[in-house]
Amino acid sequence: MNYAILFVCMGNICRSPTAEGVFRKLAEGQLPHLNLFIDSAGTTGYHAGEHADSRAINAARRRGYDLSRILSRQVRADDFKEFDLIVAMDKDNHENLLSYARNTNNDEHIHKLRLFLEFSQQDEYQEVPDPYYGGAKGFDLVIDLIEDASAGLIKLIKTGTR
Repeated sequence: MNYAILFVCMGNICRSPTAEGVFRKLAEGQLPHLNLFIDSAGTTGYHAGEHADSRAINAARRRGYDLSRILSRQVRADDFKEFDLIVAMDKDNHENLLSYARNTNNDEHIHKLRLFLEFSQQDEYQEVPDPYYGGAKGFDLVIDLIEDASAGLIKLIKTGTR
């Protein structure tokens, strides 16, 4: 089975590359039989071509995840066709993706858009908070939430539901 997942935040330097790296590692261990393509992007291109924020890289490294090869990019119109699931980290970026899909004649792909924490088992957070302007604890919280939502998404993929 081929399946492509795109994780999206605003700048693609904190949350979405963390989701890409965490989900990739967890999926490799739990879904080795699937041909998954996992990527991340931002709704803006402010950091296009840059590596993830060093604080995100360091927090991920401490937890056993490698973000060092991920380079930021902006969402493209073709992403709506190429990906089976497009996962936004928060409601603002979900809305930005909806608008972008409509403005690029990708309305038929809107059903692919989901909020990442829809897959989470916790109920304290509905969105993955942006850690950019905070301290190190914010990056650890992001990883906690992403690990939890990744486990839920993997469970759904295993059962064949998305």
